[in-house]
Amino acid sequence: MRFENRQCILSPTNPIRELKFRGYSAKAQDMKGVFSMALEFLNDLGKKAQAVAAVAADKAKDAAELAKINMAIAGEQREMDKNYRTIGEWYVSEYSGEIPPAVKDLVDAVMASKAKIAELESSKPMKDDAAEPAQAQPASKTCPICGAVSDSKFCPQCGAPMGE
Repeated sequence: MRFENRQCILSPTNPIRELKFRGYSAKAQDMKGVFSMALEFLNDLGKKAQAVAAVAADKAKDAAELAKINMAIAGEQREMDKNYRTIGEWYVSEYSGEIPPAVKDLVDAVMASKAKIAELESSKPMKDDAAEPAQAQPASKTCPICGAVSDSKFCPQCGAPMGE
C-alpha cells in the first residue's frame, strides 16, 4: 500500500501482526503500538470465547447424557409398574377366594371400582345410529330439462339448475 509517498509494508509471515511503517511520522508509529495492543486484545478475546464455548458444549453434552439416562430410568420404572399390575391382576383372578387379609381391603376397593365403572358404562345414553343417516341424506331432485335424478344444485347431465 502507498499513501503520499510513504510506504506500509506487510510481513509475509503474519501480515497483520508485523505491520512495519517506513517514513511515517511519530504519530503513525504510535498507532502501530495501539494497533498491536488491539490485535492482542482481540486474539485473547477470541481464545477466551473459544474456551467458554468448549465448556458450554461439554456441559450441554453432559446434560443431554443425563436426560437420556433419566428417560431410560423412567421407562424401566413404567415397565416395572406395568409388570407389577399384571402380577396383581393375575393373582386376584387366580386366587379370588383365597385373598390374604393384608390385601383384602385393596382387592375389595378394586372390585368396587370395577362395579362402579360397569354401572357408569350402562348409564351412558344410547345413540340412535339408524336415525342419523336418514336425516343427513338430502332429498333427490329431478332435472326439469332432461329428467336426470341428483341431489346436487345443478344437473350432472345437462348442467341446468335443479330447482328446489
